[in-house]
Amino acid sequence: MSPINLLDADQIERAIADFGRSAHDGLIVAASGLATKHRNLIVGLAARHKLPAVYNQRAFVAAGGLISYGPDLVDQYRRAAGYGDRILKGEKPADLPVQAPTKYKLMINLKAARAIGLQGAADAARPRRRGDRVRRREFISLLGTAAAWPLAARAQQKPPTIGFLGASTQANWTQWTGAFVQRLRELGWTEGRTVAIEYRWAEGRSERFAEIANEFVRLKVEVIVTTGSAADIARKVTSTVPIVFAMSTEPVGIGMVAGLARPGGNVTGLSIQSSELAGKRIEILREVLPGLHRLAIIGNAGSSGSALELGEAEAAARKLGLDVQAMDIRRVQDIAAAFGALKDGMQALYVCPDPLVNANHARINTLALGARLPTMHPFRDFLGTGGFMSYGANTADMFRRAGDYVDKILRGAKPAELPVEQPTKFDLVINLIAAQALRLEVSPTLLARADEVIE
Repeated sequence: MSPINLLDADQIERAIADFGRSAHDGLIVAASGLATKHRNLIVGLAARHKLPAVYNQRAFVAAGGLISYGPDLVDQYRRAAGYGDRILKGEKPADLPVQAPTKYKLMINLKAARAIGLQGAADAARPRRRGDRVRRREFISLLGTAAAWPLAARAQQKPPTIGFLGASTQANWTQWTGAFVQRLRELGWTEGRTVAIEYRWAEGRSERFAEIANEFVRLKVEVIVTTGSAADIARKVTSTVPIVFAMSTEPVGIGMVAGLARPGGNVTGLSIQSSELAGKRIEILREVLPGLHRLAIIGNAGSSGSALELGEAEAAARKLGLDVQAMDIRRVQDIAAAFGALKDGMQALYVCPDPLVNANHARINTLALGARLPTMHPFRDFLGTGGFMSYGANTADMFRRAGDYVDKILRGAKPAELPVEQPTKFDLVINLIAAQALRLEVSPTLLARADEVIE
């Protein structure tokens, strides 16, 4: 059984068309205002795709649907009149118990049955002789059982589970997680009702990635959501559970996917093209610091994506004639030591994205301010703790778009067939509070180009 939550007529049309093309043998339409509003559309699509459909209201059968099974609505309204009578005579609603239906009606449209190819069943349902009436009762019994599926399904259906592997800390990912959950809600997936989400936080420790991925495999989650380096490790744990990365520095370059258009395997998601932006970020730094000659670059060389960007940034800086000092960090303890080992005269700090950096960006910004080093970050989210500038994709938007991937996968799409998407817009954000602390002057021209200025 494949439950689907729908929000509008377009989604209804796509979903029923998908069911018609797949191996599904029937359709159960649950009671909802949306279904009632689009009754004729649903009935027409079920007939077009020859899907036997069970509805909850007789009106669907009257519109050409196959079967309905549900409370007698006329009887329900008669009983509602009884409530009205008692209230008008002085009783309080709080004292009147809610009543369950006492009568259910099964309706069968034999014309609809013949139209979708159930000719034998339709003939069986038409009484001719005594023996035929037996066959008719058997047919109705069979359809009555099918009509009761919605009730059983609601009692037994387990919502799909998403394994959410937070590579950093919960606090650092609050905005990103919120954007992802909000997008799921817009697509009809409500956490705790129609979908379950298991959250796990690696706290920036890469050794936790495989451990969490293995746990998700044991939990039999339908899909894993995470970011670049964690996704790269998770795919080595499982080749069957779909994996969606909300961000990855260079998924093709690190071998996580075969290509952007055709990822192959069980992994897909969004590339942030961070390494490709290395030269642009350094050029922006030079606009603020025309005399920039010595640049420090910090990153985790043990992380595939971060190592790739470390190399790209160093190559871009040397091409511009800059002296470079790479600051390789593998653990939290390495951060302070890396700053302590900085050569004299370093003028700015380029920060490469990575879960370790993400979890400790506040520490990095504090040490950089102490060393009077303007920082260039990949994400705007890193500026709230004293970072100077960022240039890159909107991360909250990336997590929203990851929600679209998850929606498609939960509805039956294969990761191998979902192209890796790239950002369509890059934001330049400047933190003037940090600039003042560093006693830097930012030109009005650059401020005018900025997408956001923090003051």
